[in-house]
Amino acid sequence: MFVAASTECFHDLSLSAALDRLTDLEYTNVELAMFEDGDQMKPSQIAADVDAALKICRNTRRLDIASFDVRIITDTKAEHYNQFEAICRLAKAAKVVTISVPSGELGTPFNEEVEHLRKLVDIATQHGVRVGMKSQIGRLSEDPDTVAVLCDNCKGLGLTYDPSQYIFGPAYGRNTDKLIKYVYHTHLRDTNRKALQVRVGQGEIEYGRIVTLLQKAKYNRALCVNITEMADVDHVGELRKMRLLLESLL
Repeated sequence: MFVAASTECFHDLSLSAALDRLTDLEYTNVELAMFEDGDQMKPSQIAADVDAALKICRNTRRLDIASFDVRIITDTKAEHYNQFEAICRLAKAAKVVTISVPSGELGTPFNEEVEHLRKLVDIATQHGVRVGMKSQIGRLSEDPDTVAVLCDNCKGLGLTYDPSQYIFGPAYGRNTDKLIKYVYHTHLRDTNRKALQVRVGQGEIEYGRIVTLLQKAKYNRALCVNITEMADVDHVGELRKMRLLLESLL
């Protein structure tokens, strides 16, 4: 395992500026946030020019790219899959193993979601890439049982495990150890029952236990920090503190 950080930590900055900040903080691995409603790398722009996107991926301030975090917003499923396929081609060229995607919103019919996720996995597999469904409150993946059923019904689908979503969200108090075997990637911050993100060390996340479980499952990918700014908190200090904490556990 190794420590990484997402460019979403600096979502209000350009990609170049975010990479500079993470380099200054002595991170060596990065996750690139590719959000259509963001300002760093947009899926629609990647689909329009994969070669230009690859040039960007090859200029990441000596940071190794650990994964892509993708949020596609389109009017049609056909365009959604077209953009996703372009991102998979980019991932293959940039030697990125895992792409994280959201699951459907709560209320999405189960069979419809299975069909959608199977399509994404099929596209990714053609390019040697894995798909990790993100743990997220307000989506089907907020429920640990649903995550297990989706992964079991979509061969090749894994989980981008964010334990914060199961502490702050409605799954609080439930055992999520059974999800470890599905983990392809992680998103980490500190959390308690009242807030999705709190200062490092003031929440309920048991990092040591999580690392031990991942080691037992032979997980060998990123422990990816995803901490956004909080009012009256030293953001840079929190990112540095989390990096040092995670590195001390490896």
